[in-house]
Parts: sequence; structure tokens; C-alpha cells
Amino acid sequence: MKKIIIPFFCAVLFSVPAAAQKKDAASAKTEAVNSKLTAKDVLDNYFKALGGKDKLEAVKSMITDNTMTAQGMEITMTTRKLGNKFKSVQSLMGQQMVQLFDGEKGYFDQMGKKTDIPAEKIAELKKGKPVDALAFEGASFQNVTVEKLDGKDYNLLSSDKGKFYFDAATGLLYKTLAGEGNITVKSYMTVDGLKFPAEVDAEGGGQKVNIKTTKIVINSGVTDADFK
Repeated sequence: MKKIIIPFFCAVLFSVPAAAQKKDAASAKTEAVNSKLTAKDVLDNYFKALGGKDKLEAVKSMITDNTMTAQGMEITMTTRKLGNKFKSVQSLMGQQMVQLFDGEKGYFDQMGKKTDIPAEKIAELKKGKPVDALAFEGASFQNVTVEKLDGKDYNLLSSDKGKFYFDAATGLLYKTLAGEGNITVKSYMTVDGLKFPAEVDAEGGGQKVNIKTTKIVINSGVTDADFK
């Protein structure tokens, strides 16, 4: 069976360290004009659209249930987060695949084969927070352009991490183009007054995956013991 596991799904979605893929970036490129907004303005609008930065930072733990469809197969995934710690368990045909980071180190375990998380990933993971959107920092982006994509205007932030398209009307993140994977957020859901991606299409490593979020629990049900 071909490897299905999608490593660091949330990291891919919000803060991929590689540069944007040339092929995908070119296909999405349209005529761009400079925006009057700064990168900080775009991100402030994004945090506001999600429910407010203070409320996002007040999230100390999360449990997220997802259903992923890839290569005609359905994979269930539960991710638990506490601070910068996370544990993701994916289930497929009676087999479990685990990704764990305990705040200092971590591993992938796919069908009994355990692989340590590469050392070059650790520093970035240590900066992690339960709400991935908070990984965005205005200082990472030099300027803002406005591009039309799929018939709508988007504020585009670009950096060595990739390209990030924010809906000019709603402020919400719509698409990312980055080296480890491209993501399109198809819809959002509201939980306890905060918005989170409800359905996304992800593409990377030659795989296409549809990911639907079925449940999110905030600030309840997660302890340090979950990451042992």
C-alpha cells in the first residue's frame, strides 16, 4: 500500500518552510497590483475574521477529528494538542499511524516502523501553538499584493515559506502554495466563537487529499499524559 500519511498537516497548511512550488505558483499567478494594506493589516484582519487574536491565544488545548479521503480510501484522524505538543493518530483498514511531538522530540510510527522527526524540524515545532493560524507573523512578509484568483480578489503575502492568499472581502485564508504541499480551504466552521478550516483540499508529494473536520473540542480533555 502506498504511503498515505500526511506529515505535519497543520504545519503544511500554515507555515511550510520551503519556497513555493514553481509549477503551482505559476498556474495561480495573475496580474498583481500593490495593496495599500501592510502585511500586519492583512494578518490583523485574518485574526479578527477567525474570532479575535486574544481568543485564539486563549486556546491552550485542542482535540480535532478529521476524515481524509485519498486514493479512494477513507482515513480517520484524531489530533490532540497542548501548547506546542501534539499527537495525531490516523486509522486505515485496522492499522494506526501515529505522529507525536512531546515538546522536545517526536516520531512517526507507521505500521510498526518508527522514524524520529528530523532534527531540522524540531526548532519550528517548538514554536507551535494549538491554533496554527498564530504561526503567521507580519514581519515575515515584505509587502502585500492584490491578485484575482478563481474570480475573486485576494491579498497575497509571499515569503520563503510560500504564497498565502487571503480573501479581500472576508479576511480569511483561502489558499497556500508551498514546497511541501498546497492547500485550498473550501469552508470554515465555528466552534466556541472561533473559526477553523472545515474542509480543505491538500496536494503534495504526488498525492491529493480531501480533509474534512468533523469535531473540534477546545480547552478540554487533553493532558500531558497524552504525549508520553
